[in-house]
Amino acid sequence: NLAAIDLGTNSCRLRITDPKGNLLYREADTIKLGEGLYESGNFSQASIQRGVDCLVHFAELMKDYQVGHYRAVATASCRKAQNSASFIQMVKELSGISLEVISAEEEALLNLKGAVLNVPQSAEYVLLYDLGGGSTEIILAKNGKEPKEIYTLSVPWGARTASEAFDLIEYDAERAQKLHDEIKKHVEEFLVNSEFLMYLPKCFCVATSSTPLRLLSMINKTGSYNKDFADGMSAPTAQIDKQIAETLKMNLEQLMESPYIGENRAPIFVAACIIFQTVYQVLQIKNLTASLKGAQEAIIEELIRKWQN
Repeated sequence: NLAAIDLGTNSCRLRITDPKGNLLYREADTIKLGEGLYESGNFSQASIQRGVDCLVHFAELMKDYQVGHYRAVATASCRKAQNSASFIQMVKELSGISLEVISAEEEALLNLKGAVLNVPQSAEYVLLYDLGGGSTEIILAKNGKEPKEIYTLSVPWGARTASEAFDLIEYDAERAQKLHDEIKKHVEEFLVNSEFLMYLPKCFCVATSSTPLRLLSMINKTGSYNKDFADGMSAPTAQIDKQIAETLKMNLEQLMESPYIGENRAPIFVAACIIFQTVYQVLQIKNLTASLKGAQEAIIEELIRKWQN
């Protein structure tokens, strides 16, 4: 069997499939690896412990499911943390899992390869953005089973780092404006350098991460966060604007109690909404599709190809 592990700034995800790619097991744990990273530049002892515990647990699951081949990738927080090498070494010693720190560009490409499963073949171009815990990757590509990258930009802010740096656990208009301006500056660079508006009329726009999936669950009144239902769902950004406006009125307690958000996500959800909204506003996107499919699906596809040959 095959496995893909995606270690992010906020969550760590495991996907196990049979040799044909049929899902056998999946799990996503909120480990908050990047908690406090913005302030100190290092992973805290508590974060390291949560990360190691999670990967030891994943290693046991992989053994139970008789995984023969796997790939484990680590993203923004492991690119940034000064003590990431010792963390990776510790993971290897205690779990046996070899973590591979990938570049922002490869991260964007993996997310795109997974997300194109939600893109109609008729679309000529695809724009994907992935709002992570520690960075936000934006990629424009020619659509296809093997999408051809045209332009990529990594915005050095994600939901967790922005929430900490801009003190946005609860909504505050002034601090939200500062975050908006910071994100806007980066996205405008993408807009100009990629000449995105030229592609926009022929472009299918898709967003990966739990933020769009949660917002689309809310819009569709699914009763609680339903990522499988929201996967591949679309909404006009005007409708997403309304949902975000409603969400930003909630205090931390209300966010924690919301069946769509919950206590793990609540402290970073305000910042996530602001980043998410700023990107589609600056890029003048009118309709957006949420995708659960991303890097893990792409890794499994790669493993299938590699081991079939």
